[in-house]
Amino acid sequence: MNQLHDVIAMAFVQEYRTRAADLHKWVDPLTEEQFWWNPFRFGNSVGHLVLHLTGNLSYYIGAQVAKTGYIRNRDLEFTESRRPPKSQVLRKFDETIAMVIASIETQSEADWTAAYTAEREPEAQDRFTIFLRCASHLYHHVGQINYLSRELTGQ
Repeated sequence: MNQLHDVIAMAFVQEYRTRAADLHKWVDPLTEEQFWWNPFRFGNSVGHLVLHLTGNLSYYIGAQVAKTGYIRNRDLEFTESRRPPKSQVLRKFDETIAMVIASIETQSEADWTAAYTAEREPEAQDRFTIFLRCASHLYHHVGQINYLSRELTGQ
């Protein structure tokens, strides 16, 4: 493997691990009620954001790169009313992060520039770009989760 390939893979792996740890820092202290409650009249609950992140990564990386067969219901990520247990939602998120990392680790040098297409993602035309866009998306929503968690816990 070449040095640039190794740097890219290691940087992506570290980014996804760090963001997952950040998410847990803000989500783990929340009660079940806080996890699903939105303290504002706009936006989403922490629970719905975690569902959304799991769906996003499962589709854009899982279905499109790792070929997991995942079928996405994006609207349900924001409207799920059954409120599955927080532990179950976090377990699925963690499994998804592990799948993303495994996918990164299996990319060859040529895979980073392999053609990529997906619904609602016209800007990502290669695998490098989709891993970058998904990492940015994860970072964005972890920031929202940080803000919501502080509001919910009074920190």
